[in-house]
Amino acid sequence: MAARASPRSKMAAERPRPLAAERRRGGGARCRRCPCGERRPGPRAGAEPCWPSWRGLCTLSGGRGNRDRPRERFTIFSVLPAMDRKQKQAEKARPYGLLKPTALGKIPGRFQLHQEALPHLPVPPLQQTLDRYLLALQPIISEEELNHTQELVAEFRKPGGVGERLQKGLERRAKKTENWLSDWWLKTAYLEYRLPVVVHSSPGVVLPKQDFLDRQGQLRFAAKMIEGILDFKTMIDNETLPVEYMGGKPLCMNQYYEILSSCRIPGPKRDSIVNYAKGKKQSRHITVVHNFQFFELDVYNSDGSPLTTDQLFIQLEKIWNTSLQTNKEPIGILTTNHRNSWAKAYNNLLKDKTNKESVRTIEKSICTVCLDAPMPRVSEDIYRSRVAAQMLHGGGSRWNSGNRWFDKTLQFIVAEDGSCGLVYEHAPSEGPPIAALLDHIVEYTKKPELVRSPMIPLPMPKKLRFNITPEIKSDIEKAKQNLNIMVEDLDIKVMVFHQFGKTFPKSEKISPDAFIQLALQLAYYRMYGHSCATYESASLRMFRLGRTDTIRSASVDSLNFVQSMDNPDKSDQEKVDLLRRATQAHREYTDMAIRGNAIDRHLLGLKLQAIEDLVSMPELFMDTAYAVAMHFNLSTSQVPAKTDCVMCFGPVVPDGYGICYNPMDEHINFAISAFNSCADTNAARMAHYLEKALLDMRILLQSTPKSKL
Repeated sequence: MAARASPRSKMAAERPRPLAAERRRGGGARCRRCPCGERRPGPRAGAEPCWPSWRGLCTLSGGRGNRDRPRERFTIFSVLPAMDRKQKQAEKARPYGLLKPTALGKIPGRFQLHQEALPHLPVPPLQQTLDRYLLALQPIISEEELNHTQELVAEFRKPGGVGERLQKGLERRAKKTENWLSDWWLKTAYLEYRLPVVVHSSPGVVLPKQDFLDRQGQLRFAAKMIEGILDFKTMIDNETLPVEYMGGKPLCMNQYYEILSSCRIPGPKRDSIVNYAKGKKQSRHITVVHNFQFFELDVYNSDGSPLTTDQLFIQLEKIWNTSLQTNKEPIGILTTNHRNSWAKAYNNLLKDKTNKESVRTIEKSICTVCLDAPMPRVSEDIYRSRVAAQMLHGGGSRWNSGNRWFDKTLQFIVAEDGSCGLVYEHAPSEGPPIAALLDHIVEYTKKPELVRSPMIPLPMPKKLRFNITPEIKSDIEKAKQNLNIMVEDLDIKVMVFHQFGKTFPKSEKISPDAFIQLALQLAYYRMYGHSCATYESASLRMFRLGRTDTIRSASVDSLNFVQSMDNPDKSDQEKVDLLRRATQAHREYTDMAIRGNAIDRHLLGLKLQAIEDLVSMPELFMDTAYAVAMHFNLSTSQVPAKTDCVMCFGPVVPDGYGICYNPMDEHINFAISAFNSCADTNAARMAHYLEKALLDMRILLQSTPKSKL
């Protein structure tokens, strides 16, 4: 057990993963195609969702026996219980109206007013968290270890003891701050995390393959994508971005205001985030990278209007034609290194005035667009997996890894062969705002180009110059070596599960997310013969500046089910009852987590409070059981999107898996990662066992009459 408590595993365990779905939108008739519940005018009112992006993000519940009956719709993990009628009626009068996706004028102050109306994140009761902690340990540690931990908990919870003192410190902090957790979380989970952001922190997104007939097709798609980004940015700048809701509650929208014109800056012990969208002078340019060469591309006309697709296409062609040869020194490779090494190289790089100006231009840009070289040809069955690797790390120093600046919050990737997607630096945002942005962009790229813009001569995009000293060249070579080791170590598998999608579990009145999480538990148990600590992200965006907490999917109920599944002494009816009980328990834990009552962030807060108070670390946090509980062999996240895409990320521990999924109506997209350096893990093997678990659970439900718990 001691080996599982490595500093890396502790740190990685306290890192978030992209959380699951969380969308809301509003609009005579009640809208039945999205969760807004608002009145909308027109003969087809309610026939379509208020905003196309929301359609694929909703999940169904209720409407029993009547297909036309309006249903409750939930957007976080598909698991919130139906609200009672009085609560819903009260929430109809909520002051947060949902605006059209693109409003003509600015609504200054709207964002601030919305944020100030959100509740503060509560500090959960101490005794409640300690009881739930012991319960969460039961399926993952031995009885002997549990008995020892119970003694430590009893000592920690004594009246007037260390637990109460730390709890009072947290409560005082909560009264003095907007969010008692957010600053601590940003520093602990991200900025002080020293492993490379590549693979270990930054998620990627695989978008559907595009059919480019030629280079012009690639550049035209990239131009249209940029125009879609700028269209979304207009909503952010004008404060007309639709407020999202979850279970009738308005959500914190702050993350949307952090993802454009922002960048991570390396530091020797702690990184920082700069956001140029918040200054008086707004960024007017993006960074374009082609053949490892960086360009500043102004994306606004002199009158402030964004460039059209035609204009952007012409500018991208200019960039392409002036960067036909690959740059010998891929400066972007430096951003893939260990954060301490990169911080040292960064300071060295910025000693030169030209280099400093070029780096600042990249950091200040709205986002980065990477025009990639084609990937090596592979068979169709591994194509998506190879694209996922390209999105996460670029394929290594011989391929497209030098075509990135991994500290940039948003990097959109469009390759010559039609593979495309995104990689994003995780510190400013979770997955759902990124998915909403991508849905908007993908929908935008499908729009016909109705207006041909006049061909006003545009200035040549500016190439960013770098002076490479022998020391910088040495730093680049070291970064290349380290990156290539990481690239070889990452084992990633994208699986499209075609047999059914979220429609099936919903037909059984089971939350799709709970169903998938239970299948993951069954797959892991069949592979290893025991349960493990499992992380699933839960949104805390009901609260001001809320980020995530942890849904602990490995529970007493999930263990009871997975142990029974292959037990010949258990009847199918008993197994079905245990399955339904386990999915219900997952729903209840999720509901608890999104309302600020989960255990993980509270325990972290108590631990950080002890450090801040300069008291000796309580034995509870030095316990082997705590290290096991924070060693997430399964790090998972549901990130639904309307687009048929999937997010991917690396494992958070050396012997673990990173699993992300997007449940569509009739299929489910999975991205499964592991490390080749661990002999005990294998992404393809996990995919095989997961597929079998999903099918076996469906057969079990279909062959057994429905029963009430």
